[in-house]
Amino acid sequence: MVAKAVPAHHKHEKSKPRVHAQSREHAPAIAPELPELDRLIHERIRLGIVSALATNDSLSFNDLKRVLKTTDGNLSVHARKLEEAQYISCVKFFEGRVPRTEYRLTATGRRALAQYLDQMEHWIRLTRES
Repeated sequence: MVAKAVPAHHKHEKSKPRVHAQSREHAPAIAPELPELDRLIHERIRLGIVSALATNDSLSFNDLKRVLKTTDGNLSVHARKLEEAQYISCVKFFEGRVPRTEYRLTATGRRALAQYLDQMEHWIRLTRES
């Protein structure tokens, strides 16, 4: 094994980043901390569900499926997550002989959506100000 020769002035020097005066003047400002978003609502289909229900007293499963342009399985999975979090309520009943599923936004869901929208508006303001 052959040892590599190191110039004397490099042997004990600690490596320090070199900062030029010019780069200090243009250093980026520290980015503001962004609010934590409600991950349950932030997903596209779930945001669509709570948004659609916020502007309607109630919507049927088929109405939501049509509005969101999604599949039965996809809507069922996302609606169930929102229902488990008590953001929406689900009522199943028969209309004649036809089964119907109807969803409503709960008070908890309305508050969560309002908070989510406030956080997004804050993000938007920060983005536009920079």
